Amino acid sequence: MNLTAATYFDGISSIPQQIELTLDELQGQLEFKTSIGFNEWGIEEISVEQFGNTLEIRHNDNKVALIKVNNPDFIAEFLGLLKQKGQLGWYHIFIHLGIKAHILIAVLILGLIVGGYFLIIPWVAEKAVLIIPEKYDASLGQTFFTEYVTKNNVDSAKTNTLNEFAAELKLNNSKQLHFTVVQSDIVNAFALPDGNIVVYTALLDKMKAYDELAGLIGHEVIHVNNRHTMKMLCRNLSGYIFISVVLTDVNGIMAVIADNARNLESLSFSRQFEQEADVQGTELMIQNGINPKGMTTLFTRLKSEEKVLVPTFISSHPMTDDRIKYINELIKDKPSFSTENKRLTELFQEIKN
Repeated sequence: MNLTAATYFDGISSIPQQIELTLDELQGQLEFKTSIGFNEWGIEEISVEQFGNTLEIRHNDNKVALIKVNNPDFIAEFLGLLKQKGQLGWYHIFIHLGIKAHILIAVLILGLIVGGYFLIIPWVAEKAVLIIPEKYDASLGQTFFTEYVTKNNVDSAKTNTLNEFAAELKLNNSKQLHFTVVQSDIVNAFALPDGNIVVYTALLDKMKAYDELAGLIGHEVIHVNNRHTMKMLCRNLSGYIFISVVLTDVNGIMAVIADNARNLESLSFSRQFEQEADVQGTELMIQNGINPKGMTTLFTRLKSEEKVLVPTFISSHPMTDDRIKYINELIKDKPSFSTENKRLTELFQEIKN
């Protein structure tokens, strides 16, 4: 048995009583005598809370009655018995784990928080696209096109020819497409969510054959078809979007996206979305009878200049060796394409001139 001095509050009188508290480990109970009489509290009948060096013990059938114990040896033995009998709550188990266990748990919790922020919340935000009507894609894309693209120096002749070039292809597009050529020294191309695709002359200048242009078009069209722009906007704004998703506030989601529409030109896609655009864009080339090697030729050409300058297209569509490798793996067993498309060749040369 273990004996200690303790303070008893009966919950009726405001005056505490000093008692002798006995822990009978054999019987599994606390024993003490008050002014009313002798008491036995079985350990299965009590609940405990610890505040610093003080342990508070209450009887489950009489919550107003309270015993306070300050003896550290008694507290340690008593809590050990509760743990042995399976009566100790998770909080007290956690408190007595020790500093190393506390640090480990803190690191794990921090890891979960960081993982949730960078993985779970962006994933949920990306799924928010499913509740955004596609007509909003058209509104957002047209707004950006009017406010930003039209203020650039648009090459009308090359724009018309590029649209003729694209019209020769079966692109399986889910939205009406329109291509615009902007005169610029920046090596860039990007797709807007409404089907507008903008190509800068500096990127066209890098191309040597029409299959490279077909690869670029196929790549950008897949971004449109799969709503990659909207998904990446939601990912990039995941903190705001996540709250709106939880509140099912569709208007709030669209308002946040609209406020950040200026980022569409420099939006950087995820590895997953780039691979989708590469693979499905390459499949479009094959379906159109165009040599799919044009896709990797363009990527290799741009990547070779990466050490000299970092074109915008490269920074937003990273030319990793892995991307080139998996496209080559995709097309290695495909039939060879030796027949040249004369019409596409003519239009490509017109664009180049």
